[in-house]
Amino acid sequence: MSINTRKYIEEYIKIRNKNEQVVSLKLNTPQIKYYNIIKKIYEQHKPIRIIILKARQMGFSTVTEAMIFKNVVTKHNYNAGIVAHKEDSTANLFNMSKRMLEYLPDDIKPEQKKSNAKELVFNNDKGTGLDSRMKCMTAGGKGIGRSDTFNALHLSELAFWQGDKKVTMTGLLQAVPNTPDSMIIIESTANGFEYFKEMWDKAVAGENDFYPLFIGWNELEEYQLPYTGFELTEDEKELQRAYGLTLEQLTWRRWCIKNNCGGDIDTFKQEYPICPEEAFLSTGKCYFNKEKIIKRIKNIPQPITIGCFLCDYTGISIKNIRFQEDNKGYIKIYKKPVEGKPYVIGGDTAGEGSDYFTLHVLDNITGEEVAVLKQEFDETEYVKQAYCLGKYYNWALIGLETNFSTYPTKKLEELKYPNLFIREKEDTYTGKIEKSFGFRTTPITRPLILGELQEIVIEETDKINDYDTLLEMLSFIKNKQGRAEAEQGYHDDLVMGLAIAHYIRPQQSMKITVEQTAEQIQKDIAVEFGFETERKDDSDSAIEVF
Repeated sequence: MSINTRKYIEEYIKIRNKNEQVVSLKLNTPQIKYYNIIKKIYEQHKPIRIIILKARQMGFSTVTEAMIFKNVVTKHNYNAGIVAHKEDSTANLFNMSKRMLEYLPDDIKPEQKKSNAKELVFNNDKGTGLDSRMKCMTAGGKGIGRSDTFNALHLSELAFWQGDKKVTMTGLLQAVPNTPDSMIIIESTANGFEYFKEMWDKAVAGENDFYPLFIGWNELEEYQLPYTGFELTEDEKELQRAYGLTLEQLTWRRWCIKNNCGGDIDTFKQEYPICPEEAFLSTGKCYFNKEKIIKRIKNIPQPITIGCFLCDYTGISIKNIRFQEDNKGYIKIYKKPVEGKPYVIGGDTAGEGSDYFTLHVLDNITGEEVAVLKQEFDETEYVKQAYCLGKYYNWALIGLETNFSTYPTKKLEELKYPNLFIREKEDTYTGKIEKSFGFRTTPITRPLILGELQEIVIEETDKINDYDTLLEMLSFIKNKQGRAEAEQGYHDDLVMGLAIAHYIRPQQSMKITVEQTAEQIQKDIAVEFGFETERKDDSDSAIEVF
């Protein structure tokens, strides 16, 4: 892409506007932001990879078509592909390109070799041999793009593609070489939790090479109407405070909800989001209060540090514990421990190799989330991190889920970790109470701990600090049978870990006490729960981190 692309677009490209008039394309504020990002990537000599989560009618499809069209008609051997979600959208995008060509001045208009319902091919540029083309396709077709090589791809409304999106995308992405000046643009409005959401989340997390671009409806100048003097609702006042919305913008918002969205506020948020979290509304009924979660996401704190623990591990002891800061680490610390304050750690273990290991550390006096672990690693590493994190937080009470594997809990016991959650169960044969370490998720305990967490979201959302956990809550739904679970294709490991952490709180003190040694904690547990065997702490008595 030439750095003169914007000048070319605004001088030569014609489009049909919303009033059905053919006019010059003058970039609006969202389009300028988008263009400048592409220009910056281009000037860094990197492949252009952008995924756009958009509100409706912001003009991203139009300016993307204009940039690609400019390259096709000015560069030699330049091939571009456009994929839309349905046939009429494919036709609209193709007609847009044909209109751009039709209104080009004759002295810069290339000679066409071929034109049909799906493709523009340019033979030469006044005898210089342009040999470029633009091919339009509809998603859902078998093997689209697999036999092609493209310099640029525009993938429109990915969230609404038919068929297996992942298979189609795999074929298309292989068709674009990973070279400077190559371009892949994915743009879509949201459609619940599906493949586009998965790609967006990975882009936000830095797990793919796509730059995540979101621009809210409030940044488009035309989305406003004269204020009519109405009294603002609490929701509107909050939007005004958070985003600086004008009365004219709030007037347009009311009009759009009533007239364009059938009076449905959730439809408005999906079609005209003001933040990414509003866009991805669950296709099922969200189990948690979405409004509370989205509001909290807007105000969550940043971790004070990110990293993981290092230690000397022999299999029977852990010593020389230290914390290594690393922005790609899997432990996020929001608040450091306070001397004498009690903490609890709830954890969900990975099952069948497909989920994550998680740990949530709670201040047991306030219930505030002060640290979170999330990572895919082996059980031994999970044990090491749990032990170190527990010790750092004043020998926190640790309760790990034991349904899939009891190894982490048993290993912590072998390592003489002094403060493990103990569950009680009545022996159906003898009637005696059995005591075991770890938390067991059952048809009885699961709805209980989730119900408690549901109340916490309503009443104390400000105690949840972790962004990833809040996102998991948005994709945690009630299915058609009424069961609370993660939406298909999404995880619930952080949700379950947090629910367990809150459930085990009553087994830990809820007041600041004089700092206890590991031996004192173990003795207190032995007295309270009737254990006669003492466990001696063989690890270092102090931990210095940060």
